[in-house]
Amino acid sequence: MDPSTFKRLIEDSVVNKLKTIYDPEIPVNIYDLGLIYEIRVDENNKVFVRMTLTAPNCPVAESLPVDVKDSIAMINGINGCDVEVVFDPPWDKEMMSEEAKLELGFL
Repeated sequence: MDPSTFKRLIEDSVVNKLKTIYDPEIPVNIYDLGLIYEIRVDENNKVFVRMTLTAPNCPVAESLPVDVKDSIAMINGINGCDVEVVFDPPWDKEMMSEEAKLELGFL
């Protein structure tokens, strides 16, 4: 398998894993909620995730990034994961997928 195909498979695996992690206060996964700003896989198959929270004082501000890092690190073929939490741009409901908006009654 060529490296670009393998990288794409890893990225897809990361997205699938992120879709299993939920904000405990909102019944939508963090990917569809729009909390994931960037996923990058380097040449050593280490993953970098840039994410945000619904609010800086979110009750899971400390635990959610750790859950993301630990969950991604368990994916076969990944050699570690770094997670950066940012608040710029600030999250708002327009960042949600259509599916999430429908689930929450915004459509």
